[in-house]
Amino acid sequence: MMEFSDLSRDERALYNPFFTGLVVGRAVQGHQTEFGAPCPVVVGVLAAVMALQPAIRTRLPRTTSSGLHRWLQENSPVKASMAQNASAVADVVRPGLLTALQTNLVSCDREGHLYVPKGRLKKVITGGSEEIVAIQKSAHLLGRWLPSSGSMSTVMTLLGVRP
Repeated sequence: MMEFSDLSRDERALYNPFFTGLVVGRAVQGHQTEFGAPCPVVVGVLAAVMALQPAIRTRLPRTTSSGLHRWLQENSPVKASMAQNASAVADVVRPGLLTALQTNLVSCDREGHLYVPKGRLKKVITGGSEEIVAIQKSAHLLGRWLPSSGSMSTVMTLLGVRP
């Protein structure tokens, strides 16, 4: 497991728990928007892991109508990036999820699914830089798109990662 103190100054700024918690919150918000239901934890974490990787974020489709399997065939570096970086990025996303839960940015229902309480997260995505906005928009899109591609175990298998 990677320690936060092992990260460079720029990485600590990008991967701080408050920001990674916001990224998880955007994924959960996207899922709620698309499905009208709370979001499985795995969707929020996987979407954040993918959104935080520039090699993946820049290749995402513009809409949720694209099929994941076809998209992965057309974007083979995505699977390689997930295989290489997913566990390290997940190590910085998990404290973000905990922070989001502790600050009530996201909450957990009785079934263990995440939701954004009313009024906790604005619908308009803003940020101090284009990258910050792009990460949040990507997480929102992924929260809407990943579950529509089949079971999460299938999605994770296609991406080459394990829970």
